[in-house]
Amino acid sequence: MDTPHFPVKLTARQQQILDLIQAAIASTGAPPTRAEIAAELGFKSANAAEEHLQALARKGAIELVSGTSRGIRLKSDALRALNESRLKQFTLPIPGLSQLALPLVGRVAAGSPILAEQHIDQTYHVESSLFQRRPDYLLKVKGMSMRDVGILDGDLLAVQMTKEAKNGQIVVARLGEEVTVKRLQRRKDVVELHPENPEFRTIVVGPGEAFEIEGLAVGLIRNAMFS
Repeated sequence: MDTPHFPVKLTARQQQILDLIQAAIASTGAPPTRAEIAAELGFKSANAAEEHLQALARKGAIELVSGTSRGIRLKSDALRALNESRLKQFTLPIPGLSQLALPLVGRVAAGSPILAEQHIDQTYHVESSLFQRRPDYLLKVKGMSMRDVGILDGDLLAVQMTKEAKNGQIVVARLGEEVTVKRLQRRKDVVELHPENPEFRTIVVGPGEAFEIEGLAVGLIRNAMFS
């Protein structure tokens, strides 16, 4: 994917960091953390990444939001360039080439497979390069419990089917008759499903309670791209 460049003159390192932010948002819908930027670019600490982010903010390429590890927002020119780049990915000369046909899952009935025919609302064809890991379906996000990692109400979450996940990963979990998107944390005797919004409570699943992992979040599509 060709990465759009911001019109204000940036240093090579600043452009590299802006490219990384744009790539993360295009792939997952959420910006990277300072630690992820530092790890990706070989900085010794997250503080070095923060200095470059402050410089980008002064030049108007991004906006920094306090109180969250992913508090990075693209400003209008950078976001416009990114949106134009992303929209081009959905216009392919040969239908089906490099595309995935992903079913959009609606309300899931209790006790039935998540990809049962009656759950499929429609099918989207999306560019495969948007995802580092191949998804199996899309799930429409309901609510704002994962807001602080950039997963918003109405977004389409790309999900890879799996029954296993590691602590800290964002999962699609089935709790009785409900399907929810949360960050997984296994404790000694319980499973915790953590929101990414302080207005929501952690869900604690005790021994014997109905719980099953349905999939792993591997990407995000802003639903406005299809409207």
